[in-house]
Amino acid sequence: MEVGLLYSGGKDSTLAALLLERFCAVTLLCGSFGVTDDHEHAQRAAAAVDLPARRLDLDPDVARDAADRIVVDGFPRNGIQQVHEHALERAAAGPFDAISDGTRRDDRTPAVPRSLAQSIEDRHGVAHLAPLAGFGRDAIDNLVGEALTVETGPSEEIPKGDYEAELRALIAAEYGEERVEELFPKHVQSRVTGRQ
Repeated sequence: MEVGLLYSGGKDSTLAALLLERFCAVTLLCGSFGVTDDHEHAQRAAAAVDLPARRLDLDPDVARDAADRIVVDGFPRNGIQQVHEHALERAAAGPFDAISDGTRRDDRTPAVPRSLAQSIEDRHGVAHLAPLAGFGRDAIDNLVGEALTVETGPSEEIPKGDYEAELRALIAAEYGEERVEELFPKHVQSRVTGRQ
């Protein structure tokens, strides 16, 4: 089975790829709206774990709409969900038998509810695989600790190829860096640097 997995270069999406690689031919999809070159961080992480990767071109209009939504809402959740759903749709339209990502059981955003997964499967004729759907944060951290080398730090200091970096760049260009800091809560980000 050929699987296209949305890939940020972080520990969750990398662990999802490792869980699938035993059973499937996994291609890591490094999504990019063309706003920044952050997808290259994900491609470097893919090379570090020796998995094939390619860029997944996403619609810049979707990123602009999501950035505007974040500013109007005053928080990033709905905008990030919007771009994740767009990326899933783009991946599902590709040459894959199945699509996947690194969302886990306790993720608030992005999330792939059952109704969305089933809709994508029905409309695109692909399977949606959710290898981390049954795992919580502690279990994932334990598994990652056994399998990967990871760099962690504040989100603004650990660049990786996720949607947030491009949305931040769009908002900063339009509203200034101060507005970005108001909208996005500080959190710890991970970037995979290799296998153990």
